[in-house]
Amino acid sequence: MRKRPSTLADVARRAGTSTAVVSYVMNNGPRPVAAATRERVLAAAAELGYRPNRIARALRSRTTGVAGLVLADASNPYFGALARHVERALEGRDLLTLVGNAGYSAQRQRHLVERFLAAQVDGLVIVSSDSVGDVAEVAEAAGVPAVYIHNGPAGAPVAAADNQQAVREAVAHLRGHGHRHVAFLAGPDDEGPVGVRRAAWHAAVDGDPGAELLRCDYSRATADALTRRLAAAGTLPRALVTATDEQAIGVLSGAWAHGLAVPDRLAVISLDGTPESAHTAPALTVTEQPLQAMAEQAVALLFDEAAAPLTPHAALVARRSCGCAGQDLGS
Repeated sequence: MRKRPSTLADVARRAGTSTAVVSYVMNNGPRPVAAATRERVLAAAAELGYRPNRIARALRSRTTGVAGLVLADASNPYFGALARHVERALEGRDLLTLVGNAGYSAQRQRHLVERFLAAQVDGLVIVSSDSVGDVAEVAEAAGVPAVYIHNGPAGAPVAAADNQQAVREAVAHLRGHGHRHVAFLAGPDDEGPVGVRRAAWHAAVDGDPGAELLRCDYSRATADALTRRLAAAGTLPRALVTATDEQAIGVLSGAWAHGLAVPDRLAVISLDGTPESAHTAPALTVTEQPLQAMAEQAVALLFDEAAAPLTPHAALVARRSCGCAGQDLGS
């Protein structure tokens, strides 16, 4: 037989106090509770296995204590790492996170937003890879605050790093290793932050005809295949900035398969800097996206009217793939 869940009244009886005092403790207000009483209530709640009823709380406060997080693609480690930081930032505000995976589909992204709104979430964080349509407007029209992180349509609230400065630092670093021509591996198009990164690279190389623009999908497999083709044709550049870590890992794989040493034959810097980038062979030099700062900024923009948009710095982390010999793995 299923055990009846403990109630607020059960905790009050065990702690020898009123249900109102138990409520103040569980909700951190609105009235203060003496430290000794508070400890007694928490001990009683732990003994009884009491858990606050979110549904009852929602009816009283007209909030659900739940936020929605729409990911561009849950299988991409970059978005997975970003999601962890967003979840922690929301947890810091006592919010439970519901996560949905758009799978790079604008249609599914909108569908998830509609589903989260139907679930009456208190806010929405949208991790978008392109700028097709402003689904935040749908949330705002329903009276639910929404914010983009990593990328968003023009004019929408977005928490993102300074991609232009990151690219400039990557190009300058490779030139510091003696590379005159620095190529760039972009995506199949210039949607989203990759378009910003590609434009910043073009400005940084200042029209250098020897600086080649390459393109492939955002996957290890396609970047691997591209690298093998270029290596076989003898047209592989000597220095390369990749738009994403997934592409960079594919480049390393393709170079290894063709017997080309990194960084001796090919120096590589990636522009994401996910945790996995420290554990490739060789370890990738990256401009590390400030994921925690971006997540905290997004949540601040979501719930604090006075919060101002920031563009945190994506610091360059020098490892072996660029030619910085002797750097410790993961440094």
